[in-house]
Amino acid sequence: MIKVGMVGVGAISGIYLKNLTNVFREVELVAVCDLIRERAEKAQAEYQVPKLYDTMYELFADPEIDLVLNLTRPYEHFEVTRAALLAGKHVYTEKPLAATFEEGQQLVSLAQEKGLMLGGAPDTFMGAGIQTCRKLIDDGYIGTPIGAAAFMICRGHETWHPDPAFYYQHGGGPMLDMGPYYVTALINLLGGVKSVTGIARTSFPERVISSQPLAGQVVKVEVPTYVTGMLEFESGATGTLFTTFDVYSETQPRFEVYGSQGTMIVPDPNTFGGPIRLLRPEQKEFREMPLCFDYAENSRGLGLADMAKSIETGRPCRAGWQQTLHALEIMTAFERSSGKRAAVDLSTRFIREAPMKHNPLHGILD
Repeated sequence: MIKVGMVGVGAISGIYLKNLTNVFREVELVAVCDLIRERAEKAQAEYQVPKLYDTMYELFADPEIDLVLNLTRPYEHFEVTRAALLAGKHVYTEKPLAATFEEGQQLVSLAQEKGLMLGGAPDTFMGAGIQTCRKLIDDGYIGTPIGAAAFMICRGHETWHPDPAFYYQHGGGPMLDMGPYYVTALINLLGGVKSVTGIARTSFPERVISSQPLAGQVVKVEVPTYVTGMLEFESGATGTLFTTFDVYSETQPRFEVYGSQGTMIVPDPNTFGGPIRLLRPEQKEFREMPLCFDYAENSRGLGLADMAKSIETGRPCRAGWQQTLHALEIMTAFERSSGKRAAVDLSTRFIREAPMKHNPLHGILD
């Protein structure tokens, strides 16, 4: 049983707390920590977590903890993960791996130096939806993949999130916030990316919060909020990716993969399930495909459970740093390309790990 310590008990923590204590059977959540102690106290009481720490350093010093779950804000990921690695803990972090590619490289180097596992979200690609899409593509249902198009279009989070400022600060923006879901799905379906050509802009220098309890506060926008461009995959396929917090409404398709013998509509990569729709020329219409894998419900924590299994068995981690670092380089390359007004060749390479395997015992991985 791998013992887990959670740092950060914010908005995303609820589903992790639920799944780590009720679904995934090979991990045990033994400690929580948050700068706002009341949050940690509430989580400890509701989910019967044995330990509560005032600081992350106290949590890191606990010899019982094997694996740290980093659920802090994006611009805090680097320092929290670095401190945990220095303390000798394996780390699974919420997305992105870090706020910059250079920070991500530093974390990977440190993990390798210490002989520790490092990886992180998103783990939605491990769910029934994307795994079924991967099998359909790998089995030739759309022929040879030639391209893809993915769109994440919304007006931002200030109308509903209780504390949305960090979405517009260093480490935020639509590409680093929502891009990980789309990029991770794309590379698991089509393989690694060779180069990126992008345009990145900040459409509005300020945002006014309309959600409670901070309604009326003005947020300075520090990051691009309209990011679009092209991906050149190692396979020769071409992808389009567009993410924005600037648009009130949209009619674009969310996510499609194009092949020499058909087209696939991929489910929202921010979810674990379907639906999946497939068109082949002989059918002349889209048909919904059955899901062939487990974990169609909200299964956040699946990647952490997979990492725990990797720690126990030594097999590769499906959401390891090779994936999270490649995704981070892709996402940050859009802004670098925009600044250079030229394509950016990537330095990282990505090879997909094994697909998910069926286990009749829900919550236990291969």
